[in-house]
Amino acid sequence: MQVHFGLELLQAEWPKSVVCVGTFDGVHLGHRAVIGRAVSDAAQRDLPCIVVTFDRHPAHVLAPERCPKAIASLGENLEQFASLGVGIAVVIPFTRELSQTTAQTFFDQALVGTLKAGSLVIGHDFAFGKGREGTPEWLKQRIETDVVPPFELEGSRVSSSAIRSAVEHGDVETAAKLLGRPFEVGGVVVSGQKLGRTLGYPTANLARSFDQVTPADGIYAGYATTPHGVFKAAVSIGVRPAVGGKDRTIEAYLLDYPGQELYGRAISLALHRRIREERNFESLDALKDQIARDVALVASL
Repeated sequence: MQVHFGLELLQAEWPKSVVCVGTFDGVHLGHRAVIGRAVSDAAQRDLPCIVVTFDRHPAHVLAPERCPKAIASLGENLEQFASLGVGIAVVIPFTRELSQTTAQTFFDQALVGTLKAGSLVIGHDFAFGKGREGTPEWLKQRIETDVVPPFELEGSRVSSSAIRSAVEHGDVETAAKLLGRPFEVGGVVVSGQKLGRTLGYPTANLARSFDQVTPADGIYAGYATTPHGVFKAAVSIGVRPAVGGKDRTIEAYLLDYPGQELYGRAISLALHRRIREERNFESLDALKDQIARDVALVASL
């Protein structure tokens, strides 16, 4: 998949395209239905499928005090676009200036002018332009527009807010159902207290680079994707009261890891199940015994 950041340098050599526009945070099942429809329509017409998205949630600019935490990073969203068969992704910086651009101007200059949209595919609740003027009804008056209805799973609408709520309550299994894949936290490995090493369970301490929704404190079973392969992982999220911790951390013990250093390297943790809540322990020996039970349970899953 080709990725363009901004429209300034994009030169379209195609006669027309099928364009899909949205924020698509997390690329959940509802988003996948919209993007999948665009990919299918483009294939049937022998045209490129272009997904237009933004570098941040619009609320980050319009109402920062109400801006929701991200489900996934921009890079992870782009990876999902590619997996769905999108040919071109265009990432537009969402700025105050863009928020004041009229729907007609964005439609004329960006969608039809630069991207040569012959048709659009959008979700039922999509709107763009100053004052959200560019509604599905507005678009249908100007261009062929396929409006994809809400996606429901087990009688409930799939939404980003429902996924955030599930993650915040530690219900990563429900989050996975709505996403269509496990919820992941990613970041770079940094140095920690190294207490896990003294207990016989060295952990990779994760530092994230964006404001992502954080799962409820507790111990999770999952998988770690590293530069050296994929490994089962016991993941601890919380303040570590048993060792006098104060700051919330995310750290993972990688089962059967060969031992190569990970400091400064990016890893991703896919959380499959919360196996227990975070709790205090009377001694380090009691903590070590519990860690051994946690690791054994993760190994069995």
